Amino acid sequence: MLFGPAPVMAQVFTPPPGCEGFVSVQSRGCKVSHHYICSGDPAGHQWRVDFGPFGPYFVSRIDAEAQWVYSLDLATGVAQELAPGATDPASFSALLDSGTDTYDFSQMASDGSRTRVRGFDTLTGRKVVIDGVELEETSFEFRETTAEGGFLNAARGKEYIHRAWRLFFSGPSEWDGGDGFAAYDRSPVRFDMPGDRGFMSVLPDYDCDEQLAALPVVPARGVAP
Repeated sequence: MLFGPAPVMAQVFTPPPGCEGFVSVQSRGCKVSHHYICSGDPAGHQWRVDFGPFGPYFVSRIDAEAQWVYSLDLATGVAQELAPGATDPASFSALLDSGTDTYDFSQMASDGSRTRVRGFDTLTGRKVVIDGVELEETSFEFRETTAEGGFLNAARGKEYIHRAWRLFFSGPSEWDGGDGFAAYDRSPVRFDMPGDRGFMSVLPDYDCDEQLAALPVVPARGVAP
């Protein structure tokens, strides 16, 4: 899946051939995400592409258990893939069944590096309705390190899940890239379905002033953040 610079006048994202979008999510922090499914993928796999004020910047693919199968940073061109043989695979099903899921897995990057991600998700029991869509709140925490154990980043806070879509959405959280935890919030504000005016729009609608546009990008898992 390749994404190049969008034509200046293009204001709608078109999924790759064989793929079909099912929801666009306008979020706080000047972000809009498009979720789509491709017929050639294994059952349960789905994709997301994130757009900011300057165009697309992040692409991710998850499986039916919301594992981070693949991601691509469009600014750097660095891709990451889930390494086989996870110590504790992430499991959306386990989260729904027991209320808590822990995970411990590794990712392999196209630049040759390897990282390890450990964390948990827990249902808080709180439900919220955003733009007519019912979501369930989770509490989460994760830490990403190098293969040797060196600190890379960490995050903690709240997220939301949609059971039928088997998706996580960002919530009020904190992220630490090495300088201490800083608050961020890219919670969903609006959900556009096929037929809605904003469906597949590449223009983020909320919080798009210069200050927020300059905030560090924290990708949610198919974000993850």
